[in-house]
Amino acid sequence: MILVLAFDILLVASCVYALLRGDWDSRTIAMICTGASVISHIMLRDNVARYSSVEVGVLVIDALTFIGFTVVALASSRFWPLWIAGLQLTTLLAHASKEIEIDLVPQAYAAAAVFWSFPILIILAIGTWHAEQRRESESGT
Repeated sequence: MILVLAFDILLVASCVYALLRGDWDSRTIAMICTGASVISHIMLRDNVARYSSVEVGVLVIDALTFIGFTVVALASSRFWPLWIAGLQLTTLLAHASKEIEIDLVPQAYAAAAVFWSFPILIILAIGTWHAEQRRESESGT
């Protein structure tokens, strides 16, 4: 429960910061993160046997999120969105691992599928901060 609260705080803080102070890359990734998190939360809320088999709904959301992050990374002149797309790819590999090894403990599958969300949000905040610093240095303030 504490990890969920920590994630929610990090999600809100980094995404609001990116939406208010970021450039196109930051704002777009923040919107993708927010949408994916909300939809994933809704899909998993009432599922009693979470992560005992491949979570197909979450897999689809994660795949669409990866595509969105990759589009941003390819359109960006910055390097950090590529890190975010790469970390999201590791989330997709967690789903593949569960498909390959059906006996994978549900807690291990869940942890592998969720773990990289934390660094993604931290990289988003750092990328937003760099964009803000760059904008201020270019404007001379």
